[in-house]
Amino acid sequence: MLPNRSLYASGRLSLVALALLALQALQAMAASPSSPLRVGTSGDYAPFSDSDGGLHGFDIAVARAFAEEREQEIEFVTFRWPKLLRDLGADRFDVAMSGITIRPERSAAGRFSLPVIETGAVLLVNEARTWRDASEANHKRIRIAVNAGGHLERVAHEHFPEAVLVVIPDNRAVLRALVDGKVEAVLTDSVEAPGWLRKAEGFRALGPFTRDRKAFLLAPDADALAADLDGWLLDREADGTLAKLRALHFGAKAAAAARIATPLRGLLASIDERLSLMPLIGLAKRREGYPLEVPEREKFVLDTAVANMRLSAEVNRVTPPPEDAVRAFFQAQMEAAKEVQWNAVRAATPGAETPLLSLDGSLRPALIRIGERINRLLLALPDELDPVAVSSAANEQLRSSHLSRPTRKRLADAITAFVAANASPEMAPSDGGSKAPASVTPFEPRRGSR
Repeated sequence: MLPNRSLYASGRLSLVALALLALQALQAMAASPSSPLRVGTSGDYAPFSDSDGGLHGFDIAVARAFAEEREQEIEFVTFRWPKLLRDLGADRFDVAMSGITIRPERSAAGRFSLPVIETGAVLLVNEARTWRDASEANHKRIRIAVNAGGHLERVAHEHFPEAVLVVIPDNRAVLRALVDGKVEAVLTDSVEAPGWLRKAEGFRALGPFTRDRKAFLLAPDADALAADLDGWLLDREADGTLAKLRALHFGAKAAAAARIATPLRGLLASIDERLSLMPLIGLAKRREGYPLEVPEREKFVLDTAVANMRLSAEVNRVTPPPEDAVRAFFQAQMEAAKEVQWNAVRAATPGAETPLLSLDGSLRPALIRIGERINRLLLALPDELDPVAVSSAANEQLRSSHLSRPTRKRLADAITAFVAANASPEMAPSDGGSKAPASVTPFEPRRGSR
């Protein structure tokens, strides 16, 4: 296990000590004995994880391919959606792979991999209904069924506060409630819906009306597994393996627009995940009596980011990027974070669904974990990026409603400037390498490491 970054964030560990501890931990992990890779899965969410007729689905296929390449046995562990985070904290599995949507409260509790596909929430209704869009279901006489404990239950509360929500523990029983006439609509997503519509005639889909990223969820201290899995995903996206698996399980149309596990899109998704925590951080600061802006801490956070990038380059055996470019990127990220915090706090009307998370106990450690992935992806960016394409991607991938278009542009410009500075001739990678790998050594799980 890598050192506790929260100690470093509070200034108790020196940079030299942190670097030594990290390198020693990675060396020790490389020598650890191999154990089965424990994969948490629900088995009730086709086409990601389905236990009908044997365990299968996209996430199951990815898990098996990863374990096979690492020459590890694999052990599937069933979880139920309401207990996902509890089971993760109880060390029941090494990684959860079951169509898990990236959400702020999950980022605060664990550590996500790179996203592997995007989906959107849709409502299934009887074809006889004249509704033009899903919003017309938000009525007190309408019953909407949804799976309990997952992302879509949150979506149901957010988008249909007036409707009667029928929360069903087993996702496989949700469609049956619609077919049997017990509800007027059911909530699903854009990749699950086609399979449901094939099973039940006379219904149609309204939506999608959200944009969600699916990824794999690991424990907060699963540093090595997260880095190794991300590196493997980047490689399998590049060689077409993920595209083939998406086409097999989601269909050719969904797969054609789904090339998502790339350095640039992964970086922007990671920045967006970090920004998704900022409303919670702003509310936590207000609740705990902290000002939204503290210049001294901002300087410390910026210096820490520069030092951590230097450490990431050392661990990945590449020449550290120019400090000015690193500092400019993280300064742009910090300004974006402050903008989201201020705008979110001004607009806040927190209700029962707003999670109340500890600033130092949950939120800041989550920022550090996401920052580790951001560092790896920065180092993995190609040597040339089209500034127009980066700006367009930033506008599409940075989705916080509290983020202004000029701030998105500043982030895109900072990424482009970082790549240009890092690709200059005098900054060629050391040891003859071309680009930093996303991980140092394949993960081998250890019991009792959490």
